[in-house]
Amino acid sequence: MNKKKSGKIVGILGLQGAYQKHIDMLDQLSVKTLLIRYPEEIDKCDAIIFPGGESTTMSKLIDNMGLREKLKNFSGPKFGTCAGAILLSEYCDDERVNTLANVPINTKRNAYGRQIESFVTEIQLSNEHNHTPFPAVFIRAPDLVIINNDVEVLAEYKKKSVLVKYKNILLSSFHPELTNDIRIHKLFINLIELE
Repeated sequence: MNKKKSGKIVGILGLQGAYQKHIDMLDQLSVKTLLIRYPEEIDKCDAIIFPGGESTTMSKLIDNMGLREKLKNFSGPKFGTCAGAILLSEYCDDERVNTLANVPINTKRNAYGRQIESFVTEIQLSNEHNHTPFPAVFIRAPDLVIINNDVEVLAEYKKKSVLVKYKNILLSSFHPELTNDIRIHKLFINLIELE
């Protein structure tokens, strides 16, 4: 039996990276999705996901496709995973990445190692009461260094922030879309419902 899809539309930046995995995750939550490749598509969205991928490449493509201004000024909920978190941060340690400066954090690319050093570990989500660990997939993950007390830490790994919330923006160092656990995407959808 098919579940009825929500009336809200979540745009997923479809320039590069693991955008299809986010679509699959939102399908499980019966949420409509729209791949964003052109500026006019942003106007149709209630929220936007910035997927993982290669942040320097994504930064260039955002400019090449004329998306920067609309993505930066989009006022609905945003969710950035890995490279997407870097793009939404205020500052990145790599000058080739022109960030959107939406969240007051500094990011350090590849802080958890190179591709060959990727790993999966269990983390605790601080906003939950059931204490079931979340399987966090770290692939060339960035460090999220908080520079403003308004940024809320929702999960840590080895005393470092790996899942944060600022206003209606969610950022993760890791890739929740590469698991079968829908809790973090559900948390993002809840932000949309609050709008």
